[in-house]
Amino acid sequence: MRFQDNLLLLTDSYKISHWRQYPSGTERVYSYFESRGGRFNEVVFFGLQYVLRRYLEGAVVTREGIDQASRIWASHFDSPDLFYRDGFEHILEQHAGRLPVVIRAVPEGTPVPTGNVLLTIENTDPACYWLPNFLETLLVQVWYGCTVATLSREMKRLLSRYLEATGDPESLPFKLHDFGFRGVSSVESAAIGGAAHLVNFQGTDTMPGCLLAREYYDAEMPGGSIPAAEHSTITSWGRESEVEAFRNILEQFPRGAVACVSDSFDIFHACREHWGRTLRDQVLARDGTLVVRPDSGHPPEVVVQVLETLGEAFGTESNPKGYRVLPPQIRVIQGDGIDYEMASEILAAVTAAKWSVDNLTFGMGGALLQILNRDTQQFAMKCSETVVNGEVREVFKEPATDPRKNSKRGRLKLVLGRDGQPETRPEGAPGEDLLCEVFRDGFNRERIDFEAVRRNSAI
Repeated sequence: MRFQDNLLLLTDSYKISHWRQYPSGTERVYSYFESRGGRFNEVVFFGLQYVLRRYLEGAVVTREGIDQASRIWASHFDSPDLFYRDGFEHILEQHAGRLPVVIRAVPEGTPVPTGNVLLTIENTDPACYWLPNFLETLLVQVWYGCTVATLSREMKRLLSRYLEATGDPESLPFKLHDFGFRGVSSVESAAIGGAAHLVNFQGTDTMPGCLLAREYYDAEMPGGSIPAAEHSTITSWGRESEVEAFRNILEQFPRGAVACVSDSFDIFHACREHWGRTLRDQVLARDGTLVVRPDSGHPPEVVVQVLETLGEAFGTESNPKGYRVLPPQIRVIQGDGIDYEMASEILAAVTAAKWSVDNLTFGMGGALLQILNRDTQQFAMKCSETVVNGEVREVFKEPATDPRKNSKRGRLKLVLGRDGQPETRPEGAPGEDLLCEVFRDGFNRERIDFEAVRRNSAI
């Protein structure tokens, strides 16, 4: 049995001993998940349905899994007594291997201000009081999909502002292209992060993201791409034949959009001489768009200079908002060094030079899918209520050394506040709860499709 398929091995080692540490007579443990703050002041909730369907749904506790886990944990701790074999035997025998917990969560794609409950979990069988926080390790990994979806949506808001000011907002869904597959730590990361980006945009080169959205969120084909060059396909022609490499691109792809990296030797020479003179008529005669890609230098300066060079060669028009636009047959994509701050700098420089953002698309790789962590948005799961010998107890932490880590108490709900924004209140407070039951006793109770996620995240 592969370890990835054995839920009993997919937790932090120290949790194996926790069944012994709760107060005697504990019957229920109730915990919640939130973003306590971080880089952005709201987060997009995304990725739970993947975790539920991939790891928690169905008869996930098996005889084979119990035997394997018993051997491995005994070896890991050099002790046969820490792994709670009897607890998992109980789940196998009394629940047919299905997990006796209930999970409630905000609908995926929903933007929620930080500091609010996003998910709750509690056990439905008093004998399995230890189970909710055993599952914490996997559930908290939802931080990754949430953080990528949040960052991608913030990029969308940024681009939307500049498009509203300088160009056509209808082009927004294709203004940020995911280049991140090669820069992530695993194929699963590419799938989760790639799908999270597609909540907000439609351009991607990270196929696992499309496939996760198809398999786990019932999408059709949520993302698209275009033919594009890399340096090897250009430099293999040699420096003296670079223009022939470019000509080959145009001949191989006579219709539709195609991107060509053009900085292998001298981006400005390539734009002025190769694209702007030798191949100019061929570019303008194409039934489609050539997207020129610079890939080195200081992006704000290079992008503006590339636009100026192409503008001199191909001419421009002024749109109704007073910004310059290249002919529709030619555009620019900047995919090197892009993060939120660099994109902001480039957009400011481009608009200051009176260029419309219609001319420009971004590609984002490591900064979109990899240069972030759980603390980017300070995600955490904490216990806030237990039942011990029939007594309901509020549970919380208040560290004297760091009040930022104070946790919530009691049972929680998420409601729309007076300002129309979600806010956390005690479960008994007025207001309709935005948290929906999505999982109970091994069954995924509430499925959401990808288009609904997108609608929830729309700006």
